[in-house]
Amino acid sequence: MMLPETPGFRLDGRRALVTGAGRGIGAALAAALAGQGAAVTLVARSRAEIEAVAAEITARGQQAEAAVLDVADLAAVQAFFAARRAYHVLVNNAGTNRPKSMLEVSEADYDAVLDLNLKSAFFVAQAAARAMVAEGVTGSMIHIGSQMGHVGGPNRALYCASKWGLEGMSKAFALDLARAGIRSNTIAPTFIETPMTRPFFEDNAFLESVLAKIKLGRLGRVEDLMGAVVYLASDASALVTGTSLVVDGGWTAD
Repeated sequence: MMLPETPGFRLDGRRALVTGAGRGIGAALAAALAGQGAAVTLVARSRAEIEAVAAEITARGQQAEAAVLDVADLAAVQAFFAARRAYHVLVNNAGTNRPKSMLEVSEADYDAVLDLNLKSAFFVAQAAARAMVAEGVTGSMIHIGSQMGHVGGPNRALYCASKWGLEGMSKAFALDLARAGIRSNTIAPTFIETPMTRPFFEDNAFLESVLAKIKLGRLGRVEDLMGAVVYLASDASALVTGTSLVVDGGWTAD
């Protein structure tokens, strides 16, 4: 009897693009993909941040480049993908949040959150997919959602709207792109401790309310998402599309 071989997690020879890659989750996901052999392009508006992360990755002997791009500028997005070879892996990570009660949300708040978290994610994915289809490249689209794309939360009306929308969008992408051999999934994290989120957790009442919902009893770390992105990018998840990998410590389990 010949035992089957475990599909590999290596990404050698594949090109990956990570948006919002200058810090926090995006930087960690870029490092994870590069660590498995992918040639990673780090995208953000701030040149200094992505160049610093790319330099750290290349110092390890891995492949990374920095490319300045504002994903909210849809004309720039089109030009960016038109000028490059198709990517095998897209990580749609750029996003924002304006935590407010729905009673206090302004139109400007709505536009800021929905335009970046949903509209930009859509058109980045569309441009990436068009390039993949044109070149006959198969691969994986990974959209960074949230547990708040599966449940509601106080002061999260806009964020929930964008992340629930992202979940539906990804499922529809999976159906549209399946014949082209392009998979689409989300990663849905719980609260992840990063330099940007750390100040929120200095509020003990907020921290305690969060930890009460995370059944494993701790905040998420960026490392908790690194294996997830490698899995969804690699052949190990070859039959996985149109779903969400929820990394929430049990938040949504009850």
